[in-house]
Amino acid sequence: MTVKDEFVLVREAAELLGVCPNTIRAWGANGKLTEYRHPVNDYRMFKRIEIEKLLKKMRQPVKRVSK
Repeated sequence: MTVKDEFVLVREAAELLGVCPNTIRAWGANGKLTEYRHPVNDYRMFKRIEIEKLLKKMRQPVKRVSK
């Protein structure tokens, strides 16, 4: 697996998760996603495996809380 396959940029992460790019940036800033930086251009990058794990979690049914 190459580095290009292992990491995704903000736009691709947003498309995979079905959210806007600013949401991905916010999740990176508050720690919901681990944010990495490209050593040359300083772009935000996210591990594809972490995006896939979050996507699985988002697809799980919501548990109801009974009162």
